[in-house]
Amino acid sequence: MIEIQCEGLVKSFDLEKKILDGLTFQVDQGERVGLLGRNGAGKTTLFRILTGELEPDEGQVVIGSGRRIGLISQIPVYPEGYTVEGVLRTAFERLHDLSNEMESLAARMAAGESDPAILRRYGALNEKFEAFGGYDTDVAVNKIANGLSISKEMRSQLFDSLSGGEKTRVNLGRLILEDTDILLLDEPTNHLDLHATEWLEEYIRTFKGTVVAISHDRYFLDRVVTRVVEIADGRAEFYSGNYSFYAVEKERRFQERMKQYQKEQAKISQLTEAAEKLRLWAFMGNDALYKRAFSMEKRIERMRTTDKPTKARKMDARFNSSEFRGDEVLVLRNVAKSFADKHLFDGISLKIEGGERVALIGDNGTGKSTLIKMIMDEEYPDDGRIKLGPSVKSAYLPQVIHFDHPDWNLVENMMAAKRGLSAQSARNRLAAYDFRGEDVLKPVSVLSGGEMSRLRLCMLMDDEINFLILDEPTNHLDIDSREWIEEAVESYDGALLFVSHDRYFIKRFATRIWELENGTITDYPMGFSQYRQVKALEAATPKKEEHFRTAQDTSPVQKPRGNKAQVAARKQLVICERHIAETEDRIAELDRAMIDAACDYEKLNELTSEKEAVQAALDELYEKWEALSEEAEG
Repeated sequence: MIEIQCEGLVKSFDLEKKILDGLTFQVDQGERVGLLGRNGAGKTTLFRILTGELEPDEGQVVIGSGRRIGLISQIPVYPEGYTVEGVLRTAFERLHDLSNEMESLAARMAAGESDPAILRRYGALNEKFEAFGGYDTDVAVNKIANGLSISKEMRSQLFDSLSGGEKTRVNLGRLILEDTDILLLDEPTNHLDLHATEWLEEYIRTFKGTVVAISHDRYFLDRVVTRVVEIADGRAEFYSGNYSFYAVEKERRFQERMKQYQKEQAKISQLTEAAEKLRLWAFMGNDALYKRAFSMEKRIERMRTTDKPTKARKMDARFNSSEFRGDEVLVLRNVAKSFADKHLFDGISLKIEGGERVALIGDNGTGKSTLIKMIMDEEYPDDGRIKLGPSVKSAYLPQVIHFDHPDWNLVENMMAAKRGLSAQSARNRLAAYDFRGEDVLKPVSVLSGGEMSRLRLCMLMDDEINFLILDEPTNHLDIDSREWIEEAVESYDGALLFVSHDRYFIKRFATRIWELENGTITDYPMGFSQYRQVKALEAATPKKEEHFRTAQDTSPVQKPRGNKAQVAARKQLVICERHIAETEDRIAELDRAMIDAACDYEKLNELTSEKEAVQAALDELYEKWEALSEEAEG
């Protein structure tokens, strides 16, 4: 059954460019469709047409009969005084209507009316009320709120007092509670933390209706969508798979079109040369060849059917790394921070060394951005000390970007940021970041979030740095721009500290995870994939945890509850124990290999050297375990 049918949609906002130019596609019931395209390709415009907010200039949209559409990008305006709880419960308006009619009928029957039609109507309403979950609304609200990290405190707040991201989360919860047939999700993960994003993915996978999602989150697209519709040049191209399939298939189609184009051009070149020779010979007196030359030229025109395939121009820019001298890039000692009654963290003691790439992760509101601002001296700790190494030269991309002169254009802001830079040099640098033509004369206040990020990065990348700090660097960026910044970070060889909920970005770059939770940071000295394995293991471990025990000491030991520092130490202890077990397994493997290589002197010598290095690492792990054990015991 067809849920959405778009036929020949055309839409433009000025006379020069059509945003949609004959867009045609359909979505069947139960499909999970990812809608892709560069920023400005017309994805959100299409959503606004589907919901009836905009009318197309040409073409038509048909929605399945009786199907209810919900769009997450719309944040409705509620009456003054509505709390978050009240907004969530507006999802049950049709249940309220049913309940009111049932109460009216019950009152009539209680008053003595005995018309059988009243009883039948009451029974039908009761069945519908039960089918729509009318008796389980509290359970549903609690489930959705917990999944989207909408706390009890937030539920009692006024909706108007929330940030844009929090409003988006609440509206997503309301939309899910409405139980719509078709979900239109416009960048749903932009303001969600990892926990809420994974909850949403699981919800969509079990959702019985149809989903169309605009997203630049590649991890989300891989886990959720089963078909991709890409909007390019106002038209649609289709891919029967998730994002990974789309990426491979798009490149294959490009290469195929390029080969077809090159083959066609080679044939045209050959025929053109032949036609020129025929015309020359005809000019020399052989009039019969004119007709053949003319026929050949007509054939050439008919052959010009394939346009040269193009790719988006790559932004070629890199961070300029500065040489780092010393061991410590950043040191945190017993750092604590609170805002009024809200306690964020205390007793944070960590350090970053040269070349490390640290991902700071945690749920929204735990204080990640606050910690970054404290490192950049935009906020100050209540207690403790934050120290940068003496040779550290840092650069910072904040989550919310501000410019000192928002009314100035891009060239003027660039020249103000870089003293002595000429207007032409500023234009050249901006062009490397895909700001060209009249775009550079726009005031920065009219730029989108993604464009502001690009402009700020353009300013940062000219500085020589050895400590790069990024706060949600991929937010608001389309996939092409995300890949560009990833390439820039890949080539940067200094220390990196970043906050992100983009699992693709974290997995690619993090060599160390700092998890901010319950007022403390747990340090996981590993990449994202291994961190996820450790977390899965922790979740599967019984709550009654045990200390690390040797083969000689197998008696269970109950850990004391302790303060937050002790809790953090115990988490580190679990990680340390895992590393000890892995290192001991490696030593056992080397022992077996040394027995097999007993007659091979060179191989045996090589294995012996490796075992000595592994044994030294194991000794360090034992020392670390002892120190953590003492700290965990208090």
